[in-house]
Amino acid sequence: MINTALPIAQQEALKELSAAQLRRLMFIEFRLWFYGQVRRKEVINRFGMATAAGTRDLALYVDLAPHNCRYERKSYVYDAAFQPLFTHQIENVLDELTTGTGISEQQGQPIYTISHARPTRLSYPRLADLAAVTRAIYGQYALRLHYYSIAEGLQEREIVPHAIVDSGIRWHARAFDRQHGDFRDLVLTRMKGVKQLTDTAQAQAHKKECSAADVEWNRTVTLQLIPHPGQPHKESIKMDLNMQGDCLQIEVSAAMAGYYLRQWLVDCSTNARLNYPEYRLYLANREVLADVRNAVLAPGYIDDK
Repeated sequence: MINTALPIAQQEALKELSAAQLRRLMFIEFRLWFYGQVRRKEVINRFGMATAAGTRDLALYVDLAPHNCRYERKSYVYDAAFQPLFTHQIENVLDELTTGTGISEQQGQPIYTISHARPTRLSYPRLADLAAVTRAIYGQYALRLHYYSIAEGLQEREIVPHAIVDSGIRWHARAFDRQHGDFRDLVLTRMKGVKQLTDTAQAQAHKKECSAADVEWNRTVTLQLIPHPGQPHKESIKMDLNMQGDCLQIEVSAAMAGYYLRQWLVDCSTNARLNYPEYRLYLANREVLADVRNAVLAPGYIDDK
């Protein structure tokens, strides 16, 4: 959380503060950096605190980073000499800017967010079903449910879930499927009547059904992504991905590889045949998908075997 590029004395001063104080100071810094100013009222509203406490936090931030801001018209305003006290994760920053929930818990009134747009999901899992799955993950036990499979239609299943997975389109449960005897992803919105097994011995997860036994989940593969050979302006693609060379190497769980390649629209064909504007990347080492079960989701991929 603390910026390790700061002078040691400054880092030590921050380490003396409580976790709650650090969260409030991080929020103050976020407002300065990304909105250009911060007011006492915003800190008070966000954390549901007294006026005097908000004043103390702002004074403390100024004391720790006097060159980061200046006081103008009842606001602390961003200064060009700004150097962050904290490391800010880009995902959290974007969540904070768009929903107001990325930097710290929101306890008081809503605060202003940046105008934004993003694609919405077509559906979300039912809360009762999601809760049943997450309880089973935490308690390490099996569930019985009805599942609507695309390939096999409606079936009764017994599963032992160990994680939830966001494919970028749908939420899944990563689980051992007792009917099929292997680990697979089951779409949460296709589940119905999710219940813990009543027989305690039957409900208890066996060693072979737990996450440690999920080989594909625990195995990583390295994806070598390059600008698509058919794209005329490859430097623009490199800028998109902050590529330092001609290839971007990303390590992912083998169980997630197909989802990532589909979401990123990576051409995985043998000869880069998906030569359309939306395919800006090409998988240079498509052989890594040979033993990846959901490689069928990767655009253009055909198992040569």
